[in-house]
Amino acid sequence: MRDHDSVPLPDYRELEQSEMIARANSFYEEIKRRHTVRSFSSRPVPREIIENCIMAAGTAPSGANHQPWFFSAISDPAAKREIREKAEIEERAFYVDRKAGEAWLDALAPLGTDEQKPYLEIAPWLIGIFAQRRGGAEVGEERKNYYIAESVGIATGFLINALHSCGLVTLTHTPKPMDFLNTICSRPDHEKPFMLLVVGYPAEDATVPLHALKKKTLEQIASFI
Repeated sequence: MRDHDSVPLPDYRELEQSEMIARANSFYEEIKRRHTVRSFSSRPVPREIIENCIMAAGTAPSGANHQPWFFSAISDPAAKREIREKAEIEERAFYVDRKAGEAWLDALAPLGTDEQKPYLEIAPWLIGIFAQRRGGAEVGEERKNYYIAESVGIATGFLINALHSCGLVTLTHTPKPMDFLNTICSRPDHEKPFMLLVVGYPAEDATVPLHALKKKTLEQIASFI
């Protein structure tokens, strides 16, 4: 390894293997309880919770540690209404005008999704996640970013897990194109909307499609060589 500035590993704690196994099992049992929902309550969620979950997302690994992400947390009713209006324009093209193509729409059919997205107004928080084409490890840098999609995807996973651990539910929403988010969130052109995360409590009558509960087994998703 080339010479570089470094410090001793600061926070690592080694655990007994029995505790490691227990924690792995416990985490799996807990994360199995995470489900995507499309029926949200309007109950408020304190901003402090959202702030800390975003900070957790910001600890994710990234290409060259450039941290090529930005999170716009939106609770303003007018902004949420505008996002819904703009998103539903794209969704109507997707579903009603069949822009998606029959194969894609057929794959979505078991989930019961359509062009109506009322949760974009009902949920207390929307988080616009942006991928930065330029940036750097320091604020204000204008360097090329690397492994942008991979880095932002990992950070988004951290964010979803953090929100779940607080007892909140989420929905990943990706209307395309999503350029309207740059305008609503006042983000520059070199940032590309990556995902819109809907966050809050589930509605009392929230349901989950049976199709969404079917997860592949370990043997179907992994091999050990």
